Amino acid sequence: MRRFRSDRAIAALMIAPLLLLLAFCYAVPFLGVAQWSVTLPEPGVGQYAILLTDPLVQSVFVRTLRICLVVTLVSVAAAYAISVVWVRGTPMQRILVEFCILVPFWISVLTRAFGWVALLSNRGLVNTWLQSIGIIAAPLPLVRNEFGVIVGMSHFLIPFAVFPIASAIRALDERVLLAARGMGASRTRIFWTVFVPMTRSGIIGAALIVFVFALGFFITPAILGGGRSVMIAELIYLRIFQSPDWGLGAAISVVLIVAVGVLMALLFRLVNPRQMV
Repeated sequence: MRRFRSDRAIAALMIAPLLLLLAFCYAVPFLGVAQWSVTLPEPGVGQYAILLTDPLVQSVFVRTLRICLVVTLVSVAAAYAISVVWVRGTPMQRILVEFCILVPFWISVLTRAFGWVALLSNRGLVNTWLQSIGIIAAPLPLVRNEFGVIVGMSHFLIPFAVFPIASAIRALDERVLLAARGMGASRTRIFWTVFVPMTRSGIIGAALIVFVFALGFFITPAILGGGRSVMIAELIYLRIFQSPDWGLGAAISVVLIVAVGVLMALLFRLVNPRQMV
């Protein structure tokens, strides 16, 4: 018993510097931002009241929620298909899929955003190709709108959604699928009534991870949205650095951080973190 307590004390001492560093780097700045939200430009909760009454702020929150939900749906659906091939495909398919999953992590978000601009702009590769073969007469508006933002964000977030889903698929008991097949169920029915429900934890984990990441996106919406699809993170930047309205920007930041904290708590409550590795 004494040895056990001694080991716990040593472990606590070893992890204490990391906890102190995290507190200094995250908790202290957050407390400072929270203080701004109730002291600037004057003491009170007036900035939080603006969040509930200002049409501009409300429209940004609604747009952010809409884009995040669509991006989550697209990313999780694509990641599920990729994960099935990665886990249950042929060796060559697995190598190819693994390569396609890992390569995006080597490319910066800024480079990827400008890559999509080169593809989707009015004079980009997609519009130029569609016009050259006569499918369209005028360029399609594929950037500087929500469509471009959704495409860029989904492309960035799909690899993050693959890992929890693939982990859930690997943990699937193959005997259950064989039993369903032996009882005469078709492949389609097995997939929708057995395979998908048994990987629900991975789907939930992937959806929450993607949604949390999407809430704080800044670079991709700023470049592909062209200022026409402002999301929460960009609104915070505008209020802090361009308006300037530090109190309102701080209030929006606090709301965003609290929302992310609630979602992360929900993630760890619904899904075992070990299942997402």
